[in-house]
Amino acid sequence: MNFDLDDDQRVFAEAARDFFTGTASPADARKSLDGDAPTAPGRQAIADIGFYGITVPEAAGGAGQSVLDLAVVAEQAGRVLAGPSLVTAARASVLLEGDDKRLAGLADGSVSYAVVDAPGAPALDAATATRFLSRDGDDLVLSSGTVTVGDPIDPTRGLGTVELTDSEVIASGIGERWDRAERVARIILAAEGLGAAARAVEMGVAYAKEREAFGRQIGSYQAIKHMLVDSFVGVEQLRSLVWWAAWTADESAAELPLAAASAKASAAGVLEQAAETLIQVHGGIGFTWEHDAHLYWRRAKVDRLLLGDAASAFDEVARLALASAPTNAPDPAPVELEPTTAS
Repeated sequence: MNFDLDDDQRVFAEAARDFFTGTASPADARKSLDGDAPTAPGRQAIADIGFYGITVPEAAGGAGQSVLDLAVVAEQAGRVLAGPSLVTAARASVLLEGDDKRLAGLADGSVSYAVVDAPGAPALDAATATRFLSRDGDDLVLSSGTVTVGDPIDPTRGLGTVELTDSEVIASGIGERWDRAERVARIILAAEGLGAAARAVEMGVAYAKEREAFGRQIGSYQAIKHMLVDSFVGVEQLRSLVWWAAWTADESAAELPLAAASAKASAAGVLEQAAETLIQVHGGIGFTWEHDAHLYWRRAKVDRLLLGDAASAFDEVARLALASAPTNAPDPAPVELEPTTAS
């Protein structure tokens, strides 16, 4: 396979970057944190440009494009800490497969969905949702609900606990579909983390070139240089992983579980490292309220726990890797140890 985007996807990425940088920014995330404004660019703006409908079939008013196309857009959303998340749209579009009427509402933004994994568990984008998807055994349930938001670390994630009401079963036998939806959501979450981490590294490099200490740019000192290089390498490795994972969602169902878990596990660490490096490179101002670095750090801390924490994702990677390992490998040869002599 080709571990690179094609020309159309590169153009798509540039268009997405123009949109998100023109409609959202860390400054908007700060306003949300202060409680002065809703998340930017907001659900309707994202829907109007067609990003909620990227993976929705054309028959339901969407673009009928691939998960990889959506991941390309999600990366650009992550760079500016945009909200609401494309993760929820990606997951809902899988859960609502075959339900063109509800998919149309998702694509055009007339209905705001959130997915509730368990009673009492925080749900992504619940704060602005009007309809909730959940699972009851092997049934897919659609509900209204009452949302409690609390005091979020990262308000751009719209986390809230939901008390479901007026529930109805809208599909049955959805076990495999639920699992696939969660895996696609993990990939898009990793793509948003990729964008946020890449932007954090860019900000750190720019400051390291600008700020001087003892007559030299601070980026010329190895302590600073090595931190930034480590973060940069992590971002580029994550980029390949996210694109591979998104490709498996479109082309290789057998590889999807391992790819999605790997992307989720890696993204949590890469974004956290990039955000903490950004803080350290900025020295004393890096951890102050006035600087934007803490906004990326907040995103990292929250994302680490979404859709299963990073530790559980690594456990899943190990379990899947061991399960796929050859079982007919010869036993290792016994090792004869020489007797030791007490001195």
